[in-house]
Parts: sequence; structure tokens; C-alpha cells
Amino acid sequence: MIDKNWKIKEEADHNSVLALADSLNIPNVLANLLIQRSVTNFFEAKTYFRPSLDALHDPFLMDGMEEASIRVINAITSNEKIFVYGDYDVDGTCSSALMYMFLKELGSDVHVYIPNRLSDGYGMSLESIDFLAEQGCNLIISVDCGITAVEEVAHAKKLGIDTVICDHHQPKEEIPDAHAVLDPLKPGCNYPFKYLSGAGVAFKLARAVGDRIGKKDMALQYLDLVALAGAADIVPLLDENRILVRQGLEQINDNPRPGILALIKSAKLEPGKLSAGRIVFTLAPRINAVGRLGDAIRAVELFTTTDHDEAARLARILEEENGERRKIDEMTFSHAVQLVESRENYEEERGIVLHNDNWHPGVIGIVASRLVERYYKPSVMLTTIDGVAKGSARSVTGFNIYESLEKCDDLLLQFGGHQAAAGLAIEVHKVDEFRDRFNSLLLERIDKSHTIPEIGIDTKIQLSEITPKFVRILDQFAPFGPGNLRPVFLAENVSLGSFPRIVGTNHLVTSFKQNGNGKVFDSIGFNMGSFINQIENNGNLVDIVFSIEKIVKEGKTFPQLRLKDMKIKKI
Repeated sequence: MIDKNWKIKEEADHNSVLALADSLNIPNVLANLLIQRSVTNFFEAKTYFRPSLDALHDPFLMDGMEEASIRVINAITSNEKIFVYGDYDVDGTCSSALMYMFLKELGSDVHVYIPNRLSDGYGMSLESIDFLAEQGCNLIISVDCGITAVEEVAHAKKLGIDTVICDHHQPKEEIPDAHAVLDPLKPGCNYPFKYLSGAGVAFKLARAVGDRIGKKDMALQYLDLVALAGAADIVPLLDENRILVRQGLEQINDNPRPGILALIKSAKLEPGKLSAGRIVFTLAPRINAVGRLGDAIRAVELFTTTDHDEAARLARILEEENGERRKIDEMTFSHAVQLVESRENYEEERGIVLHNDNWHPGVIGIVASRLVERYYKPSVMLTTIDGVAKGSARSVTGFNIYESLEKCDDLLLQFGGHQAAAGLAIEVHKVDEFRDRFNSLLLERIDKSHTIPEIGIDTKIQLSEITPKFVRILDQFAPFGPGNLRPVFLAENVSLGSFPRIVGTNHLVTSFKQNGNGKVFDSIGFNMGSFINQIENNGNLVDIVFSIEKIVKEGKTFPQLRLKDMKIKKI
């Protein structure tokens, strides 16, 4: 385990905490957490705990929405051939399924096109535009992609195809000359919330079209797909995203569509209890797997089918593909670690840039993320596709990797993404030069003190404060994700309540108690097996950092401490 810095947030004003706790009849610790989340009074708390669809912003506040909605309605009424052009990840396939089903229900001649990651690469391409032209396409609606497709949109225009772009990624200087461009991050767009997922932008277009034809709420039936996309794409769960994901999760848990139910069952999850975290760690990898290893259209087919048998068949395919993906992932990660540690002075390098001709392009993004976890350095993984080194970049907290790639623009054939993650392509013979430039930039921009991972701690707590009422209220803070992270607590001077053991690959399982209190809490620390010798051979007290989740044992629900780090107190 890499040593981590613990950073405890400043406690909220004591009188404000007492006042909020009293007005809501909640413990002071929870009132402090709310104030840290800018929830300071009863009315703000009501909005936070009961996010309402009535608080969603008017879709026509988004620049280009009027033109986009009119063009889509004209395409429907004229029976034009529409192609929804999506991306191959969770957000892209959910966006595609949402737009396809919405337009299909309105009677349009609509089809879905998703590029193949292995043969086509990311986003729109000239070849794909030519293919759609051959199919008789009149209108392309791009979802979760398109904001940088300047040349491709111009090519479509020459072929007589209009394009409506629905994207949420960072634009470059030149915006495509599309019929309409929907992207909250677009310069000049005054939409009040900037951080929708791709499916969120697609939902906004569907809502606007519905509004124009007197069916404003028609799009609400697809909030389950918006929730899947929002959770999986790690967008901030604030403002509209919090409403969309919360409402979408309720749909999934109350009445899941056949494809999502089949996916939940194939992942051995319990229907009716899906959370944003379960989407991120369990469902999203399965949805992504079919796009990583083959054709992502199978995920769209899973979301759009109404046949339970067909849904079960497609869910099995996703499960099998994910199993294969994990094998390839492990092999690639092991090889990457060998390459990192075989470099002279690798510990002194601020970043990691690796290239291998034979790595599978479908897993290198995952492996780049795992390298960041292991070494806590910005990491770039590249493989060779059609003679070009293509791959993924992942960053550490607080470092904008997209800006660093901009500084290497003259070396790159293309790149795109955002602060935490990006994709790039470079000529193979320039990889070494890119590595040197990239590391030089990191030396300038990353102070050595920033190469140590940091754990943000919301507040200190006594274990005795974790009561059933406390856990019930804490559950209502969900959905958890960026911008509304699951609260992290620090309990000091705790002792073991049971003998620690290792389960699975390297997971630490034990229990803790505090101050002689008879209350004992089960705990698990994923990938924290290295701590076992320190705590089982040492009778000293321990400080633990953890979040609180729930487990079911013998039909009863109990709080479980999800360990993040610990420090052994020295006598």
C-alpha cells in the first residue's frame, strides 16, 4: 500500500450545526456533513433529500436546442432516415438506446450506428459517414460524441446529410458546422448546469422534442438509462445529475426494463437494491466489455429489447465478454508493471508512458487506471493499430492531463478528453519523444509533495454514534459520486474486535470496537491485506478511515465499515 496523506475537512460553524441538527432532528455529525455539502437550512435539506423532477432546467436554455428540436421533428414528419451515432461505452450505448426508443415511439425511421473500437476507433470518422450515406441517411444525431468532429460533419454536409450533435465533452477551438450543436460546455452556451452526461444531453433533446409536440413527459420513461450513464461516466452528482440519477435508480429498482433486469441477474445482484456504486463497479464493466472486445451494438440491443428471453441471452454475452476482458486485463497489467519497473530510475519519473504493439486496445484504458492506483502517477498506455500508436491517458487527483496533452499537440495525431482521462494517437516513432516531453511537463507542473495520494476525511466520529437511525439518514445522502461522495469518517483509538483474516485476493476482514464500548462493527478493507501483520502482531490502538455501507447477514441489515486506510498507534 502507498502511504497516504489524511486531510480532514474543517468542521462547520458549531452554532450552525446545532441549529440545522435541531430543525431536522438529526445527529450533529450528519448536520455537519450537510453543511459541508452547502445544505444549510430546512428547505435546502428538503431539496437535497427529495430531489424533484420539477427542479430540472428548461431544455430550451441550452444553446442550439430550438434548431435541434425543430430539425428532429421535421425529420420525423418527413419520414427521413435518421441514424443515431453513439459511442461504445456505457454513456454512449445508453444515449443511443434512449434516443432510438424515443424516436421509434414517435414513428420515425430510426437506426443506430456505433463504431467498432478495434476497427473504427473513437468518435465519428469519414469512413462511417460514407457508410451512412450509402444507407440513405438524411440526419445524423450524434450522442456522447461529435463535438470535435469538424471534418466529419463537413463531409456529411457535402453528402447532403444534416447533423445534430449531442455531446458533453470539452470542445476544441473550432466547433463543427452542424445543423445544431448541443453541448453545455460549448462557448456561448448559457445552460445553467455544465456537467450533464452524454445521456443527459440526449434526454434534454428528447424532452425538448416532446415539449414541442405536446408530450413533454414522454422522455421520463428513459431516466433509467440516464441514471446508468450518469453513474458510470463519473459525472458530478450535483444539481440536475443528482435528480436524474436518483429518479432513474428508482425506476430501475421499482420496474426495471427487461435488459437491465437480465443484466442485474447475470451479475448476481439483488433486483430492487441497485445503487450508483453498484453501477460503477458491477454493471458498467459488463456493458463496457462488449464495446471493448467487439461490437457495442449488443449493449444497445440489450437495453431496447422487450423480450425477456432475448434479454437473458444478451446479458449472458455481456457476462462472457466481461470474463474474457478481465483475463486480458490481468495479463496486460502484469506486463505493464514489468515494463514500468524495468526502467532505470522509474521511481523518479513523474509519469508513466508505455507502448506495446500487441496490447488489446479494449483494455488499455482500464490498465492505465490501475497503474495510477498502483504508482499514483499520470499514466498513458498505447498499443499499435494500423501502424499508429493509440491509447488512453489517466490522471491523478487534481492534475489536468488534457492540458498536458495540449502542450504535446505538435507530437500527436489527435487527442481528446477531459481533466482526468483522455484518448490520444501518435506516430510510433514519436512515442519516446512524447514520453520525454510528457515527463518534463510533469516535472514542471507536479510538485513531489503532490505525488502522494490524499484521503479526504469529512469528519471524526465515535463508533457509538453509528446507530440505526444514523445509518438510515446517511442512506438518504445517496446517490453517491463525484460532487456528492460517500462520507468518509475518522475513528481514533479503536481496537480489534475479532482476529483479522484475508479473504479473496487481498482483502482484509476484521471488526473494531472503541473505548471499551461493547458495540463491535464488522469491517472490510479491499486490497488492504498488507496491514494484517501490523495489526495482528500489535496490541496497540488503531486510527481507521472508513465509509459506512450496509450488509445483510441472516436476513438482517447491519452497518459495515468500508476501510480506506489505517495507522497503528505507537506506544
